Amino acid sequence: MTSSLLTPRRGAALGLLAIIPALVYAFGRPSLAGYVAAVNVVIIFAALYVAMRPVEGDHHDSEDGTHEST
Repeated sequence: MTSSLLTPRRGAALGLLAIIPALVYAFGRPSLAGYVAAVNVVIIFAALYVAMRPVEGDHHDSEDGTHEST
């Protein structure tokens, strides 16, 4: 798998697979700890997914290498 196929947002979505062991733990234990862990996985995924979205007005293709400060 090349780096162009695994974007940061796809990597964050791949992290959503962590919900599987959390749900297995939740169904295997009588306490609420497993369900809290599953909710935490979803919250962390949502935060990373939003944080890794493209930024409007972000220009990385500066030809002269200078950066404008606002």
